[in-house]
Amino acid sequence: MSADRVVVTVTGEVDMSTADAMYQAATKDNTSAATLDLREVTFFDSAAIHALLQLADRFGEGLVVHPSAQVRRVLEISGLSTQPWLKER
Repeated sequence: MSADRVVVTVTGEVDMSTADAMYQAATKDNTSAATLDLREVTFFDSAAIHALLQLADRFGEGLVVHPSAQVRRVLEISGLSTQPWLKER
């Protein structure tokens, strides 16, 4: 993590019981940018999408998301697969 960017690595399921924890981890310490490593996420629901969109609103161009195949599929179905913050690694 640099002084202005937080890197959050998420594994397992992101759902209504864990999405807020992902959001909180990415927004701690008043950082101005965030990288979400979601390559080990196995389930991603609408609460997770909502948290992700909140992070996109907060960080704008400062957000980078590295998705797993499952996350990419959910974002494709949701019409979010062309967002500039979505990156392959």
